[in-house]
Amino acid sequence: MNKTKLFVLILIILAFLSACQPGEDTPTPPAVDGEYTYGEDAIIDSLEVLLMESFPVQARVRALGNLPDGCTELHEVTVEKEGQEFILTLTTRRPAGDIACTEALVPFEESVSLDIEGLEAGTYSVIAQDEQAAFTLDMDNVIP
Repeated sequence: MNKTKLFVLILIILAFLSACQPGEDTPTPPAVDGEYTYGEDAIIDSLEVLLMESFPVQARVRALGNLPDGCTELHEVTVEKEGQEFILTLTTRRPAGDIACTEALVPFEESVSLDIEGLEAGTYSVIAQDEQAAFTLDMDNVIP
């Protein structure tokens, strides 16, 4: 076999092997129920934790951000606790189908209660997308 044919054969093999490489993860398409399309496309710009002066202490998270267009609205806000972290998820919805929407960001402010009763003294984090805020309980938040 001459060198040119060997080179072409190697190129063909490399082309086949590169096609077999795993691709990037494709994002999960938003859920559609016929009337609305649901997603997590709210943009979180800032988080702030407010501790109420009461006992047991109560906490609220203030999330500021933007929705991608004039048709998208906040649908559901969930909070999950994982160790010392509270994970805040803001689910959005917009009417399904081809409808006219303004293409400008729409600001929002959402206030969410955190269930901190019974927590031990310590520092805790609230996370929403790339934003994070922390708060500290100076003493156990338990009614004696």
